[in-house]
Amino acid sequence: MRSSLRRTRWATALAATTILALGACSDDGGDGGQASDDPIVVGISLPLTGDFSEPGKGVQEGYEAWAKITNDKGGLLGRQIELKILDDQSNADRVVADYEQLIGSDKVDLVVGPFSTRLVVPSARVAEEYGMLFVEPAGAAKEVFEQGFKNLFYAAPAVANDHYNHLAEYLIAMPPDKRPQTVAYAAMDDPFAQGTAYGLKAKLEAAGFKTVVDEVYPPNTTDFGSIAAKIAASKADMLVGGSQYQDGVNLIVALQQLAYQPKLAAFSGAPTNPEFAKAIGNKTEGVLSPTGYTPGAPYESNKEFVEKFKAQFGKEPEEDQANAYTTGQVVAAAVTAAGCAEQGDCQKKLVDWVHANKVETVVGPLSWDAAGKPQGAHMIQQWLGGSIKIVLPEPVKEADLLYPKPAW
Repeated sequence: MRSSLRRTRWATALAATTILALGACSDDGGDGGQASDDPIVVGISLPLTGDFSEPGKGVQEGYEAWAKITNDKGGLLGRQIELKILDDQSNADRVVADYEQLIGSDKVDLVVGPFSTRLVVPSARVAEEYGMLFVEPAGAAKEVFEQGFKNLFYAAPAVANDHYNHLAEYLIAMPPDKRPQTVAYAAMDDPFAQGTAYGLKAKLEAAGFKTVVDEVYPPNTTDFGSIAAKIAASKADMLVGGSQYQDGVNLIVALQQLAYQPKLAAFSGAPTNPEFAKAIGNKTEGVLSPTGYTPGAPYESNKEFVEKFKAQFGKEPEEDQANAYTTGQVVAAAVTAAGCAEQGDCQKKLVDWVHANKVETVVGPLSWDAAGKPQGAHMIQQWLGGSIKIVLPEPVKEADLLYPKPAW
């Protein structure tokens, strides 16, 4: 999904279990019949290798930050948090086996979700079968909320189809003779990537914007020459990429080689990656992307998160890390309110509490409908002057949206 360099870094995790005992055990309190010095074990399967290894690493960092920050403040219910992480290799069959092992064999106390809709849906089925609370950081596609899950909650402000709502409103409100007239779409055959692109597509088409290219490509696509040629030939005013990371980079590079210059370009995943600017020759000015998080967000817990994440990892958190941290915050709120953290009857208490309550997080206050769908919207960010800034919606913007974009 993103740079293959990180896959090598994580190759040693293949078929291995990573157990992260973060902080010493506390002697305070106890819960649910567990000894007071027993940690609360949280089971997780993540794509540390394979197509989704780049964002998988970001999600791991977010979970690690949540565990460390929580443990440094005494843990949950007087017990330390221990993360037990398996590598699902970006494979849906493997992720099912991982959660079967974590819940059925390893008897972890809690579970949280993996990265990507492709892995969230099958793993959520396992969690549902065992009656486990399943808060997840990355299953944002529409299909996640059409499965009938009762224990799943997406820990972000909005689902994929609604990510571009603020951009759609902005473009539709522009004078007809000033706004883009034609739009080209290229999306990975992935529920999240297509959901973001096609959610925008539906809104723009309904407002009279003309679609001139509509391409869907397999997740393992590396050669974007033919797709880029179709887009360049269309001379579309606007380009929308339903991308993860590496696919978005490869498409942009192919379009640069053909000297295609859209007036507006938006990609659902790639622009937020720290390697994005370098990967496209630092020609980022004006590129847009939706985001559910910014390090400068004014929410109470975000300042602590940013400061302590930087101390732990030497960099600011991004959306993948923030969504994983948010997942931990939601679980922690439920555990604290229910007063338990174990398999069995406790899980229903946790699920019922999340259904009935709003949780304050680093991405803002979250609440969910009966299907676990969050009731919010994403911000729109844009590369401006060498950094990425929030440009929509108006109340939280850090800069004005730049249109048309400069050449890349």
